[in-house]
This record gives sequence, C-alpha cells and structure tokens, in this order.
Amino acid sequence: MKLETRNQKPKSRREQIILYAPLFIWIGVIFFLSSGQGASTRTSLIIRPILEFLFPNASFETIAFYHGIIRKCAHLTEYGILGLLASRAFVNLASMPLRKYFYLLAAVLVLIVASADEFNQSFNPERTSSPIDVLIDLTGGVVGIFVFVLWARRRPALDKLATEHTEIR
Repeated sequence: MKLETRNQKPKSRREQIILYAPLFIWIGVIFFLSSGQGASTRTSLIIRPILEFLFPNASFETIAFYHGIIRKCAHLTEYGILGLLASRAFVNLASMPLRKYFYLLAAVLVLIVASADEFNQSFNPERTSSPIDVLIDLTGGVVGIFVFVLWARRRPALDKLATEHTEIR
C-alpha cells in the first residue's frame, strides 16, 4: 500500500467491498457497544470477576477504578481500529485530492462517529455521555491513523526485503 498520490484507476466493486465493508462493520460494532450492551453494569459481569481473581485483596473502590481504566482503554482501542480501517479505505480513494489527505478524512470520520456515539449514549439511561470520551475516542483514532501511516511507509521496504530474500534462495 503506497502513500503516493498518483492517479489510480477506479476500484472494482469487489475491491471497494474489501476496502469499505470492514469499516462499516466496525462502525456497526461501535454503535452496538454504544447501546445498553456496552454499559458498565454489563461489562462488569465479565471484567469484575477477572479483576477480583487477579486482585483478591483489592477494595471495591480499587476494582471499580481498574474497571473504569479498562473501559477507557477499550475506547482507545476500538477507535484506534476505526482510525486504522478508515485510513486503509481512504488511502485507496480514486480521487487524488481526497487520497492526498486521507488522514484528515479518517480523523473527521472518527470524530463524527465518536460524537454520534456519545450523542446516542445520552438517550440511554444505562449509559453516560461525556465530551471527555469523545476526546479519548479521537485520541485512539489518531493513534490508529498514525500506526497505519507508519506501517504503510514501511511496507515498500518490507516488500523489497521479501523480494531480495526470495531471490537469494
């Protein structure tokens, strides 16, 4: 995957599905987790017993604190994946001006999804909505975009090494 901005031929229907289906599926996963299924009371059914096993002498407050940290890390991770998938899709846009700024498009998509996610949670009594969560989500998305850029820039060098390695044999 190259980060160059030369004109590309339009992608086939199959290639577009391969690029965009994971992105849309992941957005669906995010909105599913935004429902009551991702509420703290539900996730504590899984996380709390694990924390109590790992820290048997920890107080309720300590377990609750660790649970909160794990949930915030989950925000970073899920939006990091979103940023990665959005970058993967947008770097392959046929339009050169859009492809040139794929990272901005990916960041805007992350911000829109994070804002919509928090807005959606504001209507659910089991969930809390917070602008801080939008910032955490955006941070995760930017990290995912950054990881994609590093991987994509390193990829030609890795491809060259693989070619040299197979030529030696």
